[in-house]
Amino acid sequence: MATTSHLSSMAMLFISFFVVLMGNAEGETRHYTFNIRYHNVTRLCHTRTILSVNRRYPGPPLVAREGDRVIVKVVNHVANNVSIHWHGIRQLTTGWSDGPSYVTQCPIQTNQSYTYNFTITGQRGTLLWHAHVSWLRATIHGPIIILPKHNQSYPFRKPHKEVTIILGEWFNVDPEAIISQALKTGGGPNVSDAYTINGLPGLLYNCSSKDTYKLKVKPGKTYLLRLINAALNDELFFTIANHTLTVVEGDAIYTKPFDTDKLLITPGQTTNVLLKTKPEYPNATFLIAAKPYFTGQGTFDNSTTMGILEYEHPFKKPSKNLTLIQPNLPQINDTQFVSNFTMKFRSLANDEFPANVPKTVDKRFFITVGLGTSPCPKNATCQGPTNSTKFAASVNNVSFTLPSVAILQAHYFGQSNGVYTTDFPVEPMVPFNYTGIAPNNTNVMNGTRTVVLPFNTSVELVMQDTSILGAESHPLHLHGFNFFVVGQGFGNFDPVKDPARFNLVDPMERNTAGVPAGGWIAIRFLADNPGVWFMHCHLEVHTSWGLKMAWIVLDGPEPNQKLQRPPSDLPRC
Repeated sequence: MATTSHLSSMAMLFISFFVVLMGNAEGETRHYTFNIRYHNVTRLCHTRTILSVNRRYPGPPLVAREGDRVIVKVVNHVANNVSIHWHGIRQLTTGWSDGPSYVTQCPIQTNQSYTYNFTITGQRGTLLWHAHVSWLRATIHGPIIILPKHNQSYPFRKPHKEVTIILGEWFNVDPEAIISQALKTGGGPNVSDAYTINGLPGLLYNCSSKDTYKLKVKPGKTYLLRLINAALNDELFFTIANHTLTVVEGDAIYTKPFDTDKLLITPGQTTNVLLKTKPEYPNATFLIAAKPYFTGQGTFDNSTTMGILEYEHPFKKPSKNLTLIQPNLPQINDTQFVSNFTMKFRSLANDEFPANVPKTVDKRFFITVGLGTSPCPKNATCQGPTNSTKFAASVNNVSFTLPSVAILQAHYFGQSNGVYTTDFPVEPMVPFNYTGIAPNNTNVMNGTRTVVLPFNTSVELVMQDTSILGAESHPLHLHGFNFFVVGQGFGNFDPVKDPARFNLVDPMERNTAGVPAGGWIAIRFLADNPGVWFMHCHLEVHTSWGLKMAWIVLDGPEPNQKLQRPPSDLPRC
């Protein structure tokens, strides 16, 4: 007969087991510490002091499972003010942890820290984290890898191995000095000196053959490649010579799989692909390549970063005289390839992973995105399109000015006066032929204007590129939400004909999507996340020039539909 103490211990064991089960069901809590420090790095025979996290470039991966709570203490040991954005994380009611400086928080000052605290809800896949102040994300960035819950699997065959590939840009000089000089003179900024694969420029650059990324694979295996574009200012084509890639995810959303031998990935986007290796040892090595897609009229880094796909021989060391297979990439400005490629993305739209695209719309917005000018200061000569102008960028001709305090803080405490206004124009104030001959007056207005949305408003937003100072592709990123890309096209959006062709069945769900050069994109989203949410071009120079805006979503009626209280260690300006 069991004793009372034995029964008690059995009960305690059962309770402990139950707690563990419940803990797994609800997710774990994962703790990280990110120390922002100076770090000497040598590339292209140039040694430069960069800012990095935990002295790693690219930075360390943040790994979690869907449903996990993530707590990251960021400690600033450098002279620059810093904040970190968890790009693509929904941040449901936790807008204080979103990260864009002067939008959801004041930046973390020298010798100060801030703890980001959020739960990953209904998301799994690849995202990225990066600095969100000025151009610091050039070297402060890294991957977010969200694994499925313990009892769930991928909607495709489990790969032999998973590999993260981060595309970036290397500057021989401090990017902060570059953008500071450009904003002062009004001209275009100097471009990067190289593109990188996992921080390495590769074979084609001077003094860089040893700094070449190598991906070693086995024959007859399937690899999941987590591709991330962390470059500052360039959309990039990517390929692996003589190999087919199967796209299975974009921006942490599973896709209907499709095959391609090359792809486009814009800054801020992530794309997961399956790489099926050759069935037998091929007696060759294959180049991995990335180069820019560019549609504008300014200068850009017209170079190519190269890595090597190397097969492991099952029985002997590989020969040093293997054939090197060259890659094939689209032309620099191949807008047709980009259009065809982006339209292949489709949500799974099944019972397990539905596409909950809003079928009805409460509010419609039509906005223009593009470049413009600002007047040069009196008695000064500028290096913009003319000697009397500076380069600028805008949304509906409003060039967004960041305030000196965080918008979310001002909103939460009802202190908007002098910080922001709520009169952002919901359509162009002066309509014109957006993709035709540009108007004579290219000057933009300046302001911190926002749009206010009631909780659960369904939104349709058409973003139209303009030909002012040249048609150009703009990868737009919306914080706090995923959105559905329901339509896109070239030329001017036709509000009568184009909506009839919208895809409301299985449109791709994203957090970053390109407005085509000389064209438009239509997205829909449900404003179900209270807070202040930044939307901006992910080409950092365009953001610096003002191509950004903010949405304010009001609280809902239920307790879990309200913005949480600000944390006690929220940085001060």
